[in-house]
Amino acid sequence: MTRIFCIGELLIDFVAENQGSDLSVANEFTKKAGGAPANVACAIAKLGGKSNFIGCVGKDPFGTFLLNVLNQENVDISLAQRSKKFTTLAFVSIAEDGERDFVFSRGADKELKYDSTIRNKFQGHMVHFGAATALLGGGLEEAYGHYLFDAITKDCFISFDPNYRVDLWKDKEESFIKKSLAYVEKSHLCKFSLEEALLLSGKETVEEACIKLHEVGAEIITVTLGKDGTYVSTPQSQKTIASIPVNPVDTTGAGDAFIGCLLYQIAKLDDSGSLATNFDLLCNMVGMANKAGAITTTQYGAIVALPSLEQLQA
Repeated sequence: MTRIFCIGELLIDFVAENQGSDLSVANEFTKKAGGAPANVACAIAKLGGKSNFIGCVGKDPFGTFLLNVLNQENVDISLAQRSKKFTTLAFVSIAEDGERDFVFSRGADKELKYDSTIRNKFQGHMVHFGAATALLGGGLEEAYGHYLFDAITKDCFISFDPNYRVDLWKDKEESFIKKSLAYVEKSHLCKFSLEEALLLSGKETVEEACIKLHEVGAEIITVTLGKDGTYVSTPQSQKTIASIPVNPVDTTGAGDAFIGCLLYQIAKLDDSGSLATNFDLLCNMVGMANKAGAITTTQYGAIVALPSLEQLQA
């Protein structure tokens, strides 16, 4: 099976459950492993796929905890780095409907250093770029750009999820758009929320947004719509794929479970490059990925809630 390299942040989520989606009123927090690219790597591994995580945590107990979690989930952490900077933290408050409020305290994730020896490991495999903190400067953004070039030159299937967080990009939306579009241009697959698709395209509907983002360069676009499913778009075909009904308690990691499940399925193909022209197969894969995302919302915490292959097939 093709290996999937997931690049970006690994951090601690301090989660306030059932205390409203306003952090100012939350009093009690639970420590959980988080970070979108790390969640994706775990989603892939939990389904039986092969995933590597490339990112940086601190040389502190939190960093040790995070790497142990990934290792226990069978994610290859041999390419992860550790820094003297403190492990990055995120504080998350979750309302009864599963919606969230985020505040970040950045640390070691931005210290990732580019490792030129990794580029030969990419050859013919898949690389997923999860960008929640990766475009905010520092060593991580520099390494990110190098790894994109390596993925292009090593004939990789490239996936991109901008993971837009309002708290991180206040008054800097134009910079976020410009930096994200450089990755959209080179990606075979892009996963967006509806908010992200409209923001990056400057359009007012999901249909118009996808047309614009295909013009930028994305071959396959998925726009997750929560309980309404996922809008799937190629330059030739478009369709909304329904999700399954669930009672959500925490939407954290649902999008990561979705893209992880989709990448896992693509990795099993003999020729991932042909997927854009096989729309029926793509839609079937998205239907399975929708199920993975929905199941993840039924428990608190992203990684612990990720479904196994047996759960998806049940």
